[in-house]
Amino acid sequence: MTYKIKSRAVFASRFAAVATTVGSSVGLGNIWRFPYEAGECGGGAFLLFYVGFVCLLGVPLLCAEFCMGRGTRSNVVGAYRKLEGGRPWHIVGYLGVLASVLILSFYSVVAGWTLEYLVQSVGAATSLSSGLDAHSEFVSLTSGWRPTLWTVIFSAVNYIVLSGGVKRGIERMSNILMPILFVILVAFCINSATLSGFRQGIDFIFSPDFSKITRGTLLSAMGQAFFSLSLGVGGMMTYASYFTDKTRLIRTAGITASLDTLVAVLAGIMIFPAVFTYGLSPQAGPTLVFEVLPRVFSQMPGGIIWSILFFMLLVIASLTSTVSISEISISYLSEETGMSRRLATVVSSGVVLIGSVLCALSYGPLRDWLPFGMNVFNLFDYVASNILLPIGGMACSIFVGWMIDKVYLRKEFGVIGKKGGNTLKILVFCLRWICPSAILLIFLNAIGII
Repeated sequence: MTYKIKSRAVFASRFAAVATTVGSSVGLGNIWRFPYEAGECGGGAFLLFYVGFVCLLGVPLLCAEFCMGRGTRSNVVGAYRKLEGGRPWHIVGYLGVLASVLILSFYSVVAGWTLEYLVQSVGAATSLSSGLDAHSEFVSLTSGWRPTLWTVIFSAVNYIVLSGGVKRGIERMSNILMPILFVILVAFCINSATLSGFRQGIDFIFSPDFSKITRGTLLSAMGQAFFSLSLGVGGMMTYASYFTDKTRLIRTAGITASLDTLVAVLAGIMIFPAVFTYGLSPQAGPTLVFEVLPRVFSQMPGGIIWSILFFMLLVIASLTSTVSISEISISYLSEETGMSRRLATVVSSGVVLIGSVLCALSYGPLRDWLPFGMNVFNLFDYVASNILLPIGGMACSIFVGWMIDKVYLRKEFGVIGKKGGNTLKILVFCLRWICPSAILLIFLNAIGII
């Protein structure tokens, strides 16, 4: 039995395969969430466990999604359908499509915030010399009709990339933007080395204080490793369906996880020395990027330039992530319903735009509409991040670890005779036991049971 569809688009090179998967994983989770999670959870101690969980949880799950996507050459629903053997595992694929729409709806709003900050930085429109100014600016940005405009503009940019298709849109964008992202990060890190708080910031991020390790630190590091790599939603599975047969899945998973982790570490090197130099707190939480860092830039020599570069970095990271998440529903619609790719892109983008506008307005005109006690933005975030993604990740881990035929796995992972056999055994062990247990803990923690 074969699962190959020869007419399907494939990435042109190994570099494209790595650039697109790294672009999918690198996003606001690395540059926004990682620094404030590390700041709240003890810096070096958090980083140590985060790297460990990337190895034990992230790489095996990446391999699982890669082997399903590349082996079936299908979207997330089709991949499960072709491998399920008559059992209804394809329902997990539908949950992935739903999760992608919910994630894009609120993620596009945050991306719109970063886009406005970038435009303001270019025009030197912000003057955030005090905490009050920074806080007031952020509150103003997230309220009223203002965020809706920037959400729509960002969504339009996302649509333009997607309308170019796999090769002329997604692959070309990744090949251009990912090197730019790394160049900007390195430039920031070089600048951080010139600041008076550099050593203090480096000690904070790289010197573990084991006295600060708590159950919360472990769960936060585990959750960050899972969410940072965009696992559980099917984006990596979808991108892997465009890999060539020559793509080495385990190696690509390792490179993707390593570069994703590198971006998070570079973000820490970029941010914490500046925070310590200007006497601010690394424990600022989610407001670190939008309220604390603008104060830092306002005090730095050449602050406008650094502000432009930083928010350009966030916009690039946001775009590479939203494009990959969008591809989940687009590939599903075009392959499972018979739509042309152009029509599927229009339909998918239209549905997401409606959700994004609702999320953008949930801090303004719709602030009093609280379904299930949460505004629309927080509701979409909660359902997708705390319920659908853990379910998707656990199902994928169990499905590949227990249900898929081992002949299929040996073929996809290039196991010939005894060569690679031990690696595959370790991978399957992680997928059967370690990953489901870890994801269950993430899920229980996210819904407040532990």
